Amino acid sequence: MKFINTAVNCRKGAKSALLLLCLLGAQFAWADMAQELIQVRSAWERIKYVTPEKEQEAAFAQLAKESAQLRAKAPNDAPVAIWHGIIEASYAGAKGGLGALALAKSAKKSFEEALAIDPKALAGSAYTSLGSLYYQVPGWPIGFGDDKLAQDLLKKGLAINPDGIDANYFYADFLFRAGDLDGAEKALKKAQAAPPREGRALADEGRRKEIADLLARIAKKR
Repeated sequence: MKFINTAVNCRKGAKSALLLLCLLGAQFAWADMAQELIQVRSAWERIKYVTPEKEQEAAFAQLAKESAQLRAKAPNDAPVAIWHGIIEASYAGAKGGLGALALAKSAKKSFEEALAIDPKALAGSAYTSLGSLYYQVPGWPIGFGDDKLAQDLLKKGLAINPDGIDANYFYADFLFRAGDLDGAEKALKKAQAAPPREGRALADEGRRKEIADLLARIAKKR
């Protein structure tokens, strides 16, 4: 009887050890994925705010391949989908012209997939990023641009992250293009007051410069 109990306990111990190994493996895999995503995000920041403009298209093209590989490894990860979309959208902006439309459509799909997984991921960044696409892409019959839908999406992003620097900046940019200078200025002031983001010093510095530039453009129009 003692032998049987010992065998049962050994089997239970083996199962527990196996479960622990599985959990540790999943934890390490998640940590590796998070680190890869941070690397992709940091690369985007350097290209966006440090790389000379004439070199950005090629740099974003390479980074889009890397983020696509990460996306393939984590198809159900909302932050990965969001960053792949951001990189594709940035690549489209650097490329310009009608040739960029396919990239914009792919970015749109990435943001929509992220929203289906977790709409609150990265403080609602999928709403903000998708909204920015809708007001920057030409409308029908050339593209899918839609200002009303853009405003709705940008407001959803703000509802999740009302004090965020990006959420307020893109809403301000939308309002500026729509001719609402007062509304744009108000949103920019709120963006300026946004707290710094941990590990995002370069992005914060670059965005604050864009905020200052847009405020200067508003002042010139008055």
